[in-house]
Amino acid sequence: VRVQASGINPTDVKTRGGLTPRPIDGFQIPHLDGAGVIDAVGPGVPEERVGQAVWVWMAAFGQRWGTAAQWTVVPGRQAVPLPAGVSPELGASLGVPAMTAHRGLFADGPVDGQAVLVAGGAGAVGHFSVQLANWGHAAQVLATVSGPAKGQLAKEAGAADVINYRDADAAGQIRSAAGGPVDRIIEVALGANLEMDLAVSRPGTVVVGYAAEPTDPVLPVRACMTANIVLRFMLLYRVPAAAMDQAATDVSVALSTGALTLSGLPVHRFALDEIATAQDAVDRGIGGKVLVIPD
Repeated sequence: VRVQASGINPTDVKTRGGLTPRPIDGFQIPHLDGAGVIDAVGPGVPEERVGQAVWVWMAAFGQRWGTAAQWTVVPGRQAVPLPAGVSPELGASLGVPAMTAHRGLFADGPVDGQAVLVAGGAGAVGHFSVQLANWGHAAQVLATVSGPAKGQLAKEAGAADVINYRDADAAGQIRSAAGGPVDRIIEVALGANLEMDLAVSRPGTVVVGYAAEPTDPVLPVRACMTANIVLRFMLLYRVPAAAMDQAATDVSVALSTGALTLSGLPVHRFALDEIATAQDAVDRGIGGKVLVIPD
């Protein structure tokens, strides 16, 4: 694939810093996500795919050829056709964030008619969680943020109600906006937010944690038992292949209907020779999506 845009995720920065259990052997082209045009195909891949616009996922996982280059080489299933009219920048922003959002939302069944709470609605995973929940016909999509500026971004992404989690009555605001407890929570900071999550849950509410905090939380087992909630932990790199393929399919369907956009997700662009600066920006916690543009 000739790369037109390469997306950076926090895990790319952690791998560079040696913080993931994936040692670098020899050399490693970084970055998992990207978008571009198929330039050549290997055995078993139809020649007709040459020239096809695609978005790429997990390029640097388990192989050397990430997307931070002019070309990347991936298995055919990891180069997904990009619907007509979808920009390479949007395509390169999918991958880890959108597929994490998909797994969090749909691993426990459809969200049709449910109330979904997205913690950290202004981040990349939060952004696509909001949009995929709407695509999945959730009855209500709420998001928590840290302030008005991020609240505006979450609203632009499609959140119907946005609550500042720092407010003393944040749980009450969530229950009021949802008309009661919520059914599914996509959680970016389980330790910091679990007390509030319990306060807005009902028996059977699924709380999905997809990110690790610097300090492991202490789990209030009795409170979780009393609430009768379901805690799901997920790491995209260990999700079964069939679920990853389903996520890629659904993300592409959502793309084709216009359900997934960059509206509300600030994009920061860097040249290929600025890759270290780009990764440092992610490491500092810059909001939105950071892209490296090879040419």
